[in-house]
Parts: sequence; C-alpha cells; structure tokens
Amino acid sequence: MYSRIYGKVTIPEMIDIIKEYINSDSDHKYSITIGTDSQNRNLTKVVIVVAIHRIGKGGIFFYDIENVNKIKNLQQKIYHETSMSLDLAYKLSECFLENDIDEPIEIHSDIGKYGKTSDLITEITGWIKSSGFEYKIKPEAYAAACIADRISK
Repeated sequence: MYSRIYGKVTIPEMIDIIKEYINSDSDHKYSITIGTDSQNRNLTKVVIVVAIHRIGKGGIFFYDIENVNKIKNLQQKIYHETSMSLDLAYKLSECFLENDIDEPIEIHSDIGKYGKTSDLITEITGWIKSSGFEYKIKPEAYAAACIADRISK
C-alpha cells in the first residue's frame, strides 16, 4: 500500500498507523472505508483505497494500484472492483480484531442510481451486505468515486 504521508507501507505497518491515528484522538468518531475504481487504457488500472475519516476533522488514506488485462465489460469491471474491496475488507477485519481496533469497515462501491451501473445496485449491494459489511453507493461513496477515481486517472 502507499500513502502520500507515509510512503510505501506493508499491511501490518498500515494497521499500526491506523491504530495510532485513531488512538491519537479517541474523542472523535471514525469512518473506515474501502473503495475501488478502475480506468481502461491498454490495460485496466485498478486502484483500491483504504480511507480513515476522522469525522469533522479530515483523515488519511492508503492506496494500491494494480494493472490487469483490459476489462471491457462494465459488469465484469464492477464485479472485479467489488471482489478486490471485499478481499481487502476481510484481511483488514482480521487485522483489526488482532490489534484491538474496534471500528467497522464500510465498502464504497462505484455504482449509482443514475447511469450505466444502476442495474447492478441490487446484486452488488446484496453481495456486500451478505459478506457482512455496510456499503455506500454514489454519490456518498467517496472512497471509490472520489479518492480512487482521482488516483486511477
């Protein structure tokens, strides 16, 4: 994973940073979100983001970039993004448990009521919910639709 503040970090290092960040101001509420977005070029550039939002006071985020064979089908692209988000959410959930971080993880999906992805809302949100995570879709899905989107371009 990468951070504009911390540079390249491993997952355990990221967990330590998140724990320290939360403990440094435990009077605030936090929102921990995972979002993925991708853009097609010669390959498909996929960006996954972990955002830690200190409600009312900003936040920090980490991201990773993966280039995969071009995914031309929109439904397959959204499924790939969701699968990556869920895989990372499972890993982070385990790490949070081991490190006494008592914050839920929310998945931000780059789908919305308007546009080509509207037909996917029921199945994607059902998949996320049945996996044990809360979710947001556009326009509330800032980890995917804003942070990951900006890095993917």
